[in-house]
Amino acid sequence: MPRLFRSARSAMGLLALTLCPLLPAGARAAPPEAPPALRASTCSVRGLMDDIRRGLGSGSAAYKRYLRTLLREAAVTLPDAELREAFARETDPLMAEHLAAALVARAEREADLTAMDAVARRAVEDADPAVRAATLRAMRRTGALEKTGDLYERMVRDESPQVRQEAATNLIEDNAHVYAGQYGPAADTAVAAAAASNDPEVTARILDNLSTEKISPESAERIQSLLRSDDANVRKAAVNALGGVPAERMQGSREALLGMYREEKDPGVRKALLQSIAQLGFEGAIPDLQRLRAMDPRLAGEADAWIEVLGMGLQEWSLLLREKQRLQQAP
Repeated sequence: MPRLFRSARSAMGLLALTLCPLLPAGARAAPPEAPPALRASTCSVRGLMDDIRRGLGSGSAAYKRYLRTLLREAAVTLPDAELREAFARETDPLMAEHLAAALVARAEREADLTAMDAVARRAVEDADPAVRAATLRAMRRTGALEKTGDLYERMVRDESPQVRQEAATNLIEDNAHVYAGQYGPAADTAVAAAAASNDPEVTARILDNLSTEKISPESAERIQSLLRSDDANVRKAAVNALGGVPAERMQGSREALLGMYREEKDPGVRKALLQSIAQLGFEGAIPDLQRLRAMDPRLAGEADAWIEVLGMGLQEWSLLLREKQRLQQAP
């Protein structure tokens, strides 16, 4: 046998001895111990909640998100009665939010179709405004908007400013992230809530952040009624919202805005009117803008900018906005 081959075999043998533990013969011959028997068990709401309570003291935001996700994912398998009882008796707002999110997850996955009702009921009835606000947050970016009736019309009239703002945030984010601004009934719910609110800040915030391209004729009329609001911010938001209405509502909205310009005194609202009139008419709005230009010398430059941009013949509103911004930023 060649010397090189014998050396290689010796090295392999030494390596095997190094990697394999030297055990007594008896130990090597003994059969492995039997694995412990598996026992069926159910996921405990109390156990998960104890973990979350401990986790709230963690400095890791990622760990807190993990615990919330864990509870939502486990919701379908959790005992329904135990979960509802835990939610009903919980007084800590953050913990109530976690439990509400679990119930919403059960409803979303059709494990309990009435779970959403329990969450909505507490959002309305709980004595603590912090718990009401937290319960609303649990419904954000879900299908709750379609399943809770007039809940948001009630929540935007809540006595707590925090609750009203959380309701507005839900309406805005659900329309943007769940429905991508393309589902008319969701937008109609938001418009109805904005019109029902007695808080001008809430009304203006909803309308300023809502896509109205799929709204119903009734919603367009509701927005037009807000053009007569005593609050300038509400009037401005209503003007902005009318700029994006469906094609069949454009002519009526345009006429309403043109009529409003003659009476409006607030320069910020008038500036918004020029933009929405341009949005509703494109090139066809140029004659209207030329007439309006003379009514307010303070906004002559704004009207001129729209007239110039609309004259470019662009057919995309986003392109018109970009060109106007470029024009006004030019030295």
